[in-house]
Amino acid sequence: MIFKGTQFQIKVWKYLKTIPKGQIRTYLEVAKAIKRPKAVRAVANAIAKNPYAPKVPCHRVIRSDGRLGGYSGLGGIKTKKKLLKLEGISF
Repeated sequence: MIFKGTQFQIKVWKYLKTIPKGQIRTYLEVAKAIKRPKAVRAVANAIAKNPYAPKVPCHRVIRSDGRLGGYSGLGGIKTKKKLLKLEGISF
């Protein structure tokens, strides 16, 4: 898959592709994984701009407080819940 975006966005999106089906990460965990632990808000913004959902599984990223956060794919948060449920994760 060839990504079009900023270098930072592409780094985030490539990491998202490594999150296994049925698992979730927080925005902070994603920031740490890409070696930018203080860039949590930037990670969230990059995820919000993901034009490749659900192939790039941004639905697997949630807030540190356990809430779902947003979902930029079609159907918004309802779709995020549905995708997570299909992977065995309920909220």
